[in-house]
Amino acid sequence: MNIVLFAMLGLFVFMMFRRNKKTKEQQATLQSQFEPGVEVMTSFGLFGRIVSMDDEENKVVLELSPGNLATVHRQAVTKIVEPAAEAQALPDEALAVRDDASSLAADEKAIAADETPDETLKRLNDEGKKDI
Repeated sequence: MNIVLFAMLGLFVFMMFRRNKKTKEQQATLQSQFEPGVEVMTSFGLFGRIVSMDDEENKVVLELSPGNLATVHRQAVTKIVEPAAEAQALPDEALAVRDDASSLAADEKAIAADETPDETLKRLNDEGKKDI
């Protein structure tokens, strides 16, 4: 009976060390792929692009949005974000059935792509005044 208990304990310890080793290998593989320009996600949910890295102090500078930088610990970066696959072209029938709401959303996206933040605020404020 004691032999079975020791065997189970030994198996448990072996599995625990094996899992830790796999986790460390995955983390090392992930961190080897870090370089400036890579899109990443942190453990607390921030998405950004790596601007620079300091290996001595284990710091990574992320650009969260144009002009907004954040410095995080290297281990806080937990995932490399793959670029989204380009949307496939819709068949002609699907385009013909587009309703006004989807058309409006597409127009807003086109406008938003060309506007500066100040222009967007001005446009939204002006739209609110028209409704009154």
